[in-house]
Amino acid sequence: MARNDQRPVIKLRSTAGTGYTYATTKSRRNDPDRLEVRKYDPIIRQHVTFREER
Repeated sequence: MARNDQRPVIKLRSTAGTGYTYATTKSRRNDPDRLEVRKYDPIIRQHVTFREER
């Protein structure tokens, strides 16, 4: 599977300040802006907002 410019790999970093990250891909066509997703942060054991890091 080749890496593609239309679906780049991005890092989602926790806004809780724990430094925890998720790695995922996103579609540049559907989401041209930075992603913001609520996901689980196991360090503080809560769901928090994760923002895309460039």
